Amino acid sequence: MEAKRGHVFERERGGVGEVVLARGMPGVVVYRWQQQVKQIRLRGEGGVRAAFLAVSRIPRCPGFQFVEMSGRKSKSNSLIQAEYLSQVQRILRERFCHQSPHGNLFGVQVQYKHLIELLKRTAIHGESNSVLIIGPRGSGKTMLINHALKELMEVEEVNENVLQVHLNGLLQINDKTALKEITRQLNLENVVGDKVFGSFAENLSFLLEALKKGDRTSSCPVIFILDEFDLFAHHKNQTLLYNLFDISQSAQTPVAVIGLTCRLDILELLEKRVKSRFSHRQIHLMNSFGFPQYLKIFKEQLSLPAVFPDKIFAEKWNENVQSLSEDRSVREILQKHFNVSKNLRSLHMLLMLALNRITPSYPFVTAAHLMEANQLCSMDSKANIVHGLSVLEICLIIAMKHLNDIYEEEPFNFQMVYNEFQKFVQRKAHSVYNFEKPVVMKAFEHLQQLELIRPMERTSVNAQREYQLMKLLLDNTQIMNALQKYPNCPTDVRQWATSSLSWL
Repeated sequence: MEAKRGHVFERERGGVGEVVLARGMPGVVVYRWQQQVKQIRLRGEGGVRAAFLAVSRIPRCPGFQFVEMSGRKSKSNSLIQAEYLSQVQRILRERFCHQSPHGNLFGVQVQYKHLIELLKRTAIHGESNSVLIIGPRGSGKTMLINHALKELMEVEEVNENVLQVHLNGLLQINDKTALKEITRQLNLENVVGDKVFGSFAENLSFLLEALKKGDRTSSCPVIFILDEFDLFAHHKNQTLLYNLFDISQSAQTPVAVIGLTCRLDILELLEKRVKSRFSHRQIHLMNSFGFPQYLKIFKEQLSLPAVFPDKIFAEKWNENVQSLSEDRSVREILQKHFNVSKNLRSLHMLLMLALNRITPSYPFVTAAHLMEANQLCSMDSKANIVHGLSVLEICLIIAMKHLNDIYEEEPFNFQMVYNEFQKFVQRKAHSVYNFEKPVVMKAFEHLQQLELIRPMERTSVNAQREYQLMKLLLDNTQIMNALQKYPNCPTDVRQWATSSLSWL
């Protein structure tokens, strides 16, 4: 609705609405004039007359038009925008954190083909197999197995018959807990709710009997996925691994044992009887893609899917991601990340931190957001801890630094550090307070709690704390960089840190 100067607008209820100044430029300028209406009413002029006077006092703005806008409508628009933004964050966070099987695989198509064929031979043809997926952390081992299982479960005959058992070496720390978890996931007869009854020997014999009773044609195939496989090799006698590999070598219930590990020497950890029953199939994952492929991964990971509810918002978001990938400063940030580590986990961390910066007022990732996220990713956590220390604790770290320089990284004890600190205090008594020894000891212990220093050996009950050998976990560069950023650091302390002759 357009109006000339002095035009009066009224809502359906008879109340006077807001006047909006709109122009052919991005954004809308809102001119709120309700206060003027109130002031005119105080002078005895009310109703439409008040509104007319308020509008007539709007300054002349060439090229502007008056457009009616409901406050309720603008509020609902902002709520819709915030709702879309929360959906964007939910979709992308799930993609970054949970290794969603709905994404694309990057540079591992050959390994994926090998794995899916092996799983199909077990699930469809009843063949037992075992394989190890080996690769550094963040190389996509979990994503590879998730994709393969998703494709496998889309086959109708497989979806109804195949059983999956997921174990993790960090959670199942011994064979007893691992066996209970297998029994619980297979929902065997000795499970009531989430509790498993029976001793380890009973559960093991019951499980083996259940698996060995079957045959290739009539039994449900079972797929065992063992994450952190190398930790299972540390279990006593490797009983679980022995029995799983033994079943996979026999013509009984079809079983596929898939181990995920980042250790290249994993076969050396297996006992001879376990190694002899393993098929020795290995799938190696190495991030072999170049920077152009890394840039493509960046775009695909940050883009919204086609099924996003608001098509227009999704198009704008994806256009913004495309422009980001062409931005020079963004490419420099990604190149630094690529040079340090090619793994997708560090890229996901960068994108997650950038995603946390967006707001309803500007719901798009910018180059500035990525620069801030890059600074957070590259930040030295130990140097940040140093920024929060007291001056006394800083002095003790400097004393340790000098002891390292003098004795060539040999371990030190509290008494040596205290003596070094006392030498400094005697020279600079006017600038540094001479703390009592128990206070200095407390500061020393605090540094140990923060893990800036650590004992060289386990503390015995009768050993004196003052003479326990310690090692500094900060290098000279970290100390000097932290001192430069330390707020209100005394000049004498800073000079002491740079001096290499303080011990003389």
